[in-house]
This record gives sequence, structure tokens and C-alpha cells, in this order.
Amino acid sequence: MAFNIALYGPGGNVWCMTERGSGSLRRDAHHLHIGPSSLSMHADRLLIDFAETALPWPGQRLWPKAVSGRVELFPDIHADRLFDLDPAGRHVWSPRMPRAMATITCDALPGGGWRGRAYHDMNYGDRPLEQDFIGWDWARGHAAADGDTVILYDALLRQGSRRRLALRYDAQQGEAQALDLPDRQGLPPGFWGVRAGIGCDMASSPRLLDRLEDSPFYTRSRVETTLSGRRLEMMQETLDCRRLSHPLVRLMLPFRMPRRRH
Repeated sequence: MAFNIALYGPGGNVWCMTERGSGSLRRDAHHLHIGPSSLSMHADRLLIDFAETALPWPGQRLWPKAVSGRVELFPDIHADRLFDLDPAGRHVWSPRMPRAMATITCDALPGGGWRGRAYHDMNYGDRPLEQDFIGWDWARGHAAADGDTVILYDALLRQGSRRRLALRYDAQQGEAQALDLPDRQGLPPGFWGVRAGIGCDMASSPRLLDRLEDSPFYTRSRVETTLSGRRLEMMQETLDCRRLSHPLVRLMLPFRMPRRRH
């Protein structure tokens, strides 16, 4: 188990993910502790405290360093709907806070932190992802014109079927409405060649704005796409489960995910 922190900014990026043993875990209905970091759910907010070790990004001449801080998420929309991602219901996704405000304080950020738009979801399952999925694309965006939030999920299962979701959360009522998800269009591949994509109207093309993560099995980017004639800037992620399960990739993981017993 691990607590992952990824921070991006003009002064450089920070990435933390240390695997820990079962002795580092403490939890109850409202709290989760993994080593020195924790999440706690309160009546009006989700509180995240972290104290982790950051590893240098490729090209950075930095030794591992301690990073600590706090994230407070205040939901504009609080949802509890669950979505099965596979026919057997082994894997479940739930966008808990489709739209929220975040206040972040961290010693690694310029000025010590910032405040802005946020999002919170959760996934859980009863067996490894690579047993049921070839991969998936996910994206979430906030429409500045009307305040609506749009979330896309496009999963390809090993049995050959797809699970495609497109949800719009009304800015006033907070209710999820299903949208038609147009066909997937590819995005430019990164260094490792992960084939990312996003739903986009056929008359338009998606545009890669900024690549934030580029690994052998996963990418995260800022992308501009068009849905039902409306242009949206979205945070987009692609996971390739075939690459994730490849023995060579498994051997590489400890270099980015150091392991500790506690």
C-alpha cells in the first residue's frame, strides 16, 4: 500500500510514492492512515495530511527529500453513486466530489501553497486490474461558461467489451446526467509510447496542452476536447494494464516506488 503525492508547477515537479507493509495501516469508517500520512472525512471537508519522501524526476539533479503538507477539499457537489466498471461488478468507481474547492499548503510549492478547483473520486475492486482490463481512459473537466462538470470513463475489458461513461453534473442541482460519449480519438504518444485517447466530436480533434506524467504504463495530461459542440479543457489519464503487468515494468517499479516495512 502507498500514499501517492504528485505536485506540478513552474518551479518543478514533486513525486512521492513509498510502498509500505500492512503494519503501517490504520483505518476506521472516517480515517485512513498509511505510515505518516492520512485522510480523514469530516462533515464539511476531506482532510489530507502527508509527510512523504520525494524522489527526483528524470533530468532533475535532486536527492530524495522530505515533503509535507495538507490538502483540504470542500465539496461543491457531494455524490455517493457507485458505478460498476465490469459486468461482474468486481471493480467499482465512485466520483465522490465531482466538483470541489481545494486549499493546499506544502513546503515544496512556490509561496507555500494555493487554492483552486478540485475533484475527488475512489476506485476499489476484489482482484488485480490487469485480470479484467486491457486499459482505460479517464477525463474530468469544468465548463467555465455554465459551471457544469463533465467526467468521462472509457474502459476496454479483457473479454473485448467496453465500459463507456459520460456524466455531466449540473452546477446548481449536482445531479449526474448521462451524456453521449463520442468515439475515442488518439492523442500524441509520449516517450514510452502509451496510446492515450479521449472522446471527441468527429468534426473536431483533441489537443494535448501539457503532459504531466509519462511512464511505461500510465500518462496524465491536460487536454482540450469537444463534446456536443462544446470545447472543454480536461485533466486526462490513460492506464495500460498490459504494460503494467509486464515483468520488465514490474522490475522497474521499485526505482520509483521505494519499499519500507513501516
